[in-house]
Amino acid sequence: MADKVLVVDDDPVLAELVAINLQNEGYEVVIALDGQEGLRRFHHDRPNLVVLDVTMPNLNGYEVCQRIRDLSDVPIIMLTAQGQEQDVVRGLEVGADDYVTKPFRLREFLARVRANLRRAQLSPSLESAAHDTMVYWDEYLSVDLDARRVTIDGAVVKLTPTEYKLFALLVRNKGRVLEFRQILQQVWGFEYIDDIDYLRVYIWHLRRKIERDPKNPQYLLNELNLGYRFEPRD
Repeated sequence: MADKVLVVDDDPVLAELVAINLQNEGYEVVIALDGQEGLRRFHHDRPNLVVLDVTMPNLNGYEVCQRIRDLSDVPIIMLTAQGQEQDVVRGLEVGADDYVTKPFRLREFLARVRANLRRAQLSPSLESAAHDTMVYWDEYLSVDLDARRVTIDGAVVKLTPTEYKLFALLVRNKGRVLEFRQILQQVWGFEYIDDIDYLRVYIWHLRRKIERDPKNPQYLLNELNLGYRFEPRD
């Protein structure tokens, strides 16, 4: 059975263009032209992935994303304006898994659709079974990879599946520098292997959730022009 993709965008020309290209790749496509219709179609059609524009009438993309995320872990790709980093950050905050900036190349967009569907179809139990149970804790941060649980000062930190996968990779390799391309390939797939700026946005957002002071990180450290590492605290 073909994967179903819900495209929510108030630009009917763009929505139809995206739909045609997705259909050519073998996906079943449902279109909604505003946020309220998008939510109705989501509940009715139960898509495997949602493509969601930011700026729409009735309900904007952030509101739709948040409502979907309250109910489901379905992959959500946000469509954002070119160069609007605040749109990207806000999208991550409400639970988006990925973003594509307009105007976008269709080949890149389709590759991201494939990558997000592939990640969603991986069984979490199989993924975690490949690693030993690991727990990290100090007076501030606690990480239980077996339970998929992260807490700050005893309060559970809500991470999206992609954020968790990135953080878990770094924690499993604590004290070891992982190169940019190595992280991108293991967390997102080979389609993202050269998107270092993309990784930087996710690290910055993850620092906002994990670090006491995101501008002066103590856990998620950057090795200049090389990669990132998780630094355990004594």
